[in-house]
Amino acid sequence: MTSGPSFPPLMQGINAAGADPFEAACAEAAAGCDAGTILYDASPDRVRAAIVLAPEVPLADAAAMLPLTGVAVQNALGALGPSELAVHLCWDGPIRVNRGLCGTVRGATDTSDTGTEPGWLVTGFELIFARESTAGGETPDETDLMSEGCGDLTPVDLLESWSRHLLNWISRWESEGMGPLHAEWSGLAHGIGQDGTFLGRSGHFLGLDEKLGLLLRTGGQTMLLPVTDLLEIRS
Repeated sequence: MTSGPSFPPLMQGINAAGADPFEAACAEAAAGCDAGTILYDASPDRVRAAIVLAPEVPLADAAAMLPLTGVAVQNALGALGPSELAVHLCWDGPIRVNRGLCGTVRGATDTSDTGTEPGWLVTGFELIFARESTAGGETPDETDLMSEGCGDLTPVDLLESWSRHLLNWISRWESEGMGPLHAEWSGLAHGIGQDGTFLGRSGHFLGLDEKLGLLLRTGGQTMLLPVTDLLEIRS
């Protein structure tokens, strides 16, 4: 019998048992569950997890938990995967492994007011361990962890490592500010210096502002897309 993941102190896990952990976490958060609650669903083909957070800062600052969650995913794969595994993060959520799409990061909160402290914030991720079929080249831009040499990696290992890296980064963010997170995420960012489309807007991805907002050059002007624009608002 396979045991469930063990999480660090201040975090507690709930097996979502096949349900969408992200939606379950949003429901738990709205119902007033403890911060640090992790909802997860681990199967041989994919792993999904989401954590309930209660940041004591305005949403404009708390939104950093979304890219922070992605950094923790990358750090976990970097620690457990083969040394040649290249994991990069797209600003708007997708996770790329050896350039192929392999997962995503998402977030939700209970307010759209960036100057207000949110009642709760949920961030989560999904990673594909194995696809049903990779024959025929139907999805050449997609991949899975098994195809990229992660045959020894288990979903439980990944969940445990992710939670530890997440806690470490939250602690650093609280004590050191945005600097370390900004440096780490910038080094993992996919598409900086290239043209792309983000939240329906196309242009040249110039870089990131101090809060990891995307600077997009389009039509001769530079616009800022803040991280808060990526959050789903749940009333």
